This record gives sequence, C-alpha cells and structure tokens, in this order.
Amino acid sequence: VQLQACGGGLVQAGGSLRLSCAASGGPFITYVMGWFRQAPGLEREFVASISWSGRTTGYADSVKGRFTISRDNYKNTVYLQMNNLTPEDTAAYYCAAVLRSPIRAIITTPKDYDYWGQGTLVTVSS
Repeated sequence: VQLQACGGGLVQAGGSLRLSCAASGGPFITYVMGWFRQAPGLEREFVASISWSGRTTGYADSVKGRFTISRDNYKNTVYLQMNNLTPEDTAAYYCAAVLRSPIRAIITTPKDYDYWGQGTLVTVSS
C-alpha cells in the first residue's frame, strides 16, 4: 500500500492544523493506521493510532486532549487534527499502516508498521 501525507505547514503556537494521509494500492479497511513524528536529532515517536474500524484510538500522553485521529474508510484516508499546537510539536509527521491483527486493535511501536508515508513537516512558532 502507498501512503501520501499532506497538510503540514507553519503555524503559530496555539493554532491548529489537520494532516491527511491518503492510502492506495490495498484494501484500506484491513489496515491499522498510525501517526508518528520525528524532530531533528530525535528518534521517531508515536503520536496516535486508530483501529481498522475507527472505534479504537490511542494517543501519546504528550498529545492527548489536543490531537484527534480519525479515518474515512470510504475515502481511504486517515486524519490527524492537531489543536493548541506548541513549539514542541515541531517535527516531520509520518503516517503508517499495518495489516490489522486480532490481537491488537491499535499499534504504538514504529517497528511494527510495514508501510510509511513520506512525511509532512509541521513547524510551530512561538
């Protein structure tokens, strides 16, 4: 499956952005989706994940209450709504996909994902 992320940009602290990730080449409904981010000099970190149905979601503590992950299985797209952004949210954001499993509804570790988008840069100014 191919993933194409977009929606990044420059925003002031306290502002909002919505990232989108369009999937193609595979049955989108069979994939668990995730968002990760990587700031310069740091490791890639988990942001949010959503089950194939959309009924289960999970978030990193640092974004809980500010970010919302959602998906539209008819449009083959996963979204990340980011509110109340801070300079600490500055990073390249990546979407990822892995075939759904009967064991885990959502997945938070990068190594467990098989497909990755190209990343979209989010810069939050103070």
